[in-house]
Amino acid sequence: MSTVTVALLVKLEAKPGKESEVEVFLRSALPLVQEEPDTVAWFAIRMGPSTFGIVDAFPDELGRQAHLSGKVAKALMAKAPELFAKAPEIEKVDVLAAKLP
Repeated sequence: MSTVTVALLVKLEAKPGKESEVEVFLRSALPLVQEEPDTVAWFAIRMGPSTFGIVDAFPDELGRQAHLSGKVAKALMAKAPELFAKAPEIEKVDVLAAKLP
């Protein structure tokens, strides 16, 4: 079983009329994340009609940095001007406790 010590909380606000494109984009990121061995947990979520998010967890800072410089992060930043009303809000957080499969 993996241990996680750090995570990312990302808040995304879709531009008006781009909500379904944001949903498709987030769903399409899953295969890229599955290629990242240090991304222990990853969730693409919808918090409201136009508010989305990503929650992901890593064993350590090296894993988190690998994710931040990986394919999903690059795709997110490339699509940001087209899909999002403002820049993604990315928060680095510490994981105090976790239950993983």
